[in-house]
Amino acid sequence: MNDISLIKHASSAPGLRLFGLGPALKPIQGLEKLKILFNQNTSWAKNRTIEQIKQMLANSNVIITLWNKKNLVGFGRATTDEVYRAVLWDIVISKDVQRLGLGKVIVEELLNDKKIKSAEKIYLMTTNSEDFYKQLGFKVNIDQSLMMLNSK
Repeated sequence: MNDISLIKHASSAPGLRLFGLGPALKPIQGLEKLKILFNQNTSWAKNRTIEQIKQMLANSNVIITLWNKKNLVGFGRATTDEVYRAVLWDIVISKDVQRLGLGKVIVEELLNDKKIKSAEKIYLMTTNSEDFYKQLGFKVNIDQSLMMLNSK
């Protein structure tokens, strides 16, 4: 755990998105490593292309990465209008370092960002981590329905 470093990227993560920067602002193929993190640790973010990941980052307000030396081991991002709503997205921890509190670190960093804190409501969607998010204060909302329109 001592070798874990957290990077709170600038909005749209230009260093990561354009240059693949990681710890100490060194270029270490950060986009490729993010793609691998998604492919190896999620069912819902597999097979995203580098171009899609770049666009995703460009349109995100808050981006957090966790690194173990030069290895990307955690990621999370958020979008917000900074007044009414914010949404946490793509919170991923590498399987080999799960259950060490790193997911909590990412969520807390996202929630403590002034852009997210200023929003009236903070949303997230989860497939199989409901208990984890409940421990962090999130509640299942039975007053609203999740509705989706798949455009592709």
